[in-house]
Amino acid sequence: MAQHDILIVGAGLAGLRAAFEGVTAGLDTAVVSKIHPLRSHSCAAQGGVNAAINPKDDWHDHAYDTVKGADYVGDQDSIDMMCAEAPQAVLDLDAMGCPFSREEDGTISQRAFGGQNFPRTAYAADRTGHAMLHTLWEQAIKYGVKIYDEYYLMKLTTDKDRASGAIVMDIKDGKLHQINAKAVCVATGGYGRLFASNTNAMTNTGDGIAHAMRAGAPAADLEFVQFHPTGLKSSGILISEGVRGEGAYLVDKNGQRFMQKYAPNKLELASRDVVSRSMTLEIMAGNGVDGAVFLDVRHLGRELILERLPQIRQLAIDFEGVDPIDEPIPVRPTCHYTMGGIRVNKLGQSIGLKGLFAAGEAACVSVHGANRLGANSLLETIVFGKITGKDMVDFVKNREGKERPASSPEDLAQVSRQIAEIKARPVNEGVKQAVIRKELTEALQVDCSVFRDAQRLDRAWKAIEKAKAHYARIVVDDKSDAFNTDVITALELGNLILLGEATVKAAIERTESRGAHARDDFPKRDDANWITHITSVVDPQSGEVVLGRDAVRTVDNPAYAPQERKY
Repeated sequence: MAQHDILIVGAGLAGLRAAFEGVTAGLDTAVVSKIHPLRSHSCAAQGGVNAAINPKDDWHDHAYDTVKGADYVGDQDSIDMMCAEAPQAVLDLDAMGCPFSREEDGTISQRAFGGQNFPRTAYAADRTGHAMLHTLWEQAIKYGVKIYDEYYLMKLTTDKDRASGAIVMDIKDGKLHQINAKAVCVATGGYGRLFASNTNAMTNTGDGIAHAMRAGAPAADLEFVQFHPTGLKSSGILISEGVRGEGAYLVDKNGQRFMQKYAPNKLELASRDVVSRSMTLEIMAGNGVDGAVFLDVRHLGRELILERLPQIRQLAIDFEGVDPIDEPIPVRPTCHYTMGGIRVNKLGQSIGLKGLFAAGEAACVSVHGANRLGANSLLETIVFGKITGKDMVDFVKNREGKERPASSPEDLAQVSRQIAEIKARPVNEGVKQAVIRKELTEALQVDCSVFRDAQRLDRAWKAIEKAKAHYARIVVDDKSDAFNTDVITALELGNLILLGEATVKAAIERTESRGAHARDDFPKRDDANWITHITSVVDPQSGEVVLGRDAVRTVDNPAYAPQERKY
């Protein structure tokens, strides 16, 4: 059994930033990743990272925009902390060598993003996440972080009421390993693969969130799923908000702009939930083509497109056969980001399990509330990766984490039995995962996406129940040990079904419209009853998801009082 001081599950930006704090504090720090760290989904982030680094900007304005964007259900202490720490977090990356785009005077370039009143989004062309991830990977190698590369999380282990480590599978040979740690951080990203059309990597299956819920650590805000306005029509691949930040227009089938009807001031740069609903209404009204509208950048000119949006142009050419220099790009709303995650305080500590921490999209520190502002996701990873990493160091050095928790061999045996059962089931006596996954993701795409109501959510719930029943009889073709992706994707599907159950259950529970959660049968925001988080945890006896409530954390700032969101 391997032992470390700090174990981080997930090697994207949040995980690697937390690892930097652990290893530079002299602690034995390890990172587990089911893919090579440089393939982490953080590398897909295109548009930029928000920070009030311009002397004319103010972090208080950034915080106000974020509270408003979150539709007043974000935790204000976390939001204030993120926005105040943002400039230094970006400058930390700059000092490490991150190649941000520059102005003529050498300052970091910034562009406009949706829902904000200042162009505060720093960027590296349209490959910002890629540049930041490579920068932090270099630091991990430099300082000697232990990397478990291509190891899959099977279980988060506990010792009474405390996290004690993890059971992981070495993908290359199928062997199970028990890792003990004084502090555990989950940074495994979101679960956007729950929806048929999404911008997410195949690996975004919410493994860490699901295992935390099973270990007794509640998740929260799972009903809030962000649909990005501009996914490519055919594939769902992301076309960055940075394109609209550079001045792109959204147009209908006749080439007419339509956002003035929905957000007369901010137009295409209204918040993402507003733009996604506006586009969907236009498509439903017959003003689109083949379920899509168009993103037009032709007026920006060839030179600007080639300089600032080269990857976007290539994606449009490769996946839609459209060169945006000459033609508008067909786009439609597609699942992009999950606001919910493991419920933590502003330092990244789980509210339900001592010694467990979470950061990035896997966490619900709730800086995004009901709707994330573009370019606050990369910011969250580096701010709370840093803050959570520092608090883990303090936990291990000065608090309860000084004593090492116990690990039980029964955890390893239980996981071994689980895999053996899946492999042992005859193929002709069960249901293949591709069938379950297709039915599940398509059902949620139709009935739990941009617009919801009781009837749709009831259909979505029936799809969850069907998926659970079929999953109890899941079969795999591949019975081998080495690189058995058949078994791994089956296990990932189990995590998606659990998160789907919690998402639909919470969406049924929240009888209002707020941010990304838009219910036709409850079209108004209900501040009297619903300025609260809905929590989700697995009951250890029944295995069912149990809902609860957790108060929104507020600060004494009259500017944060709820009001109607207008853009």
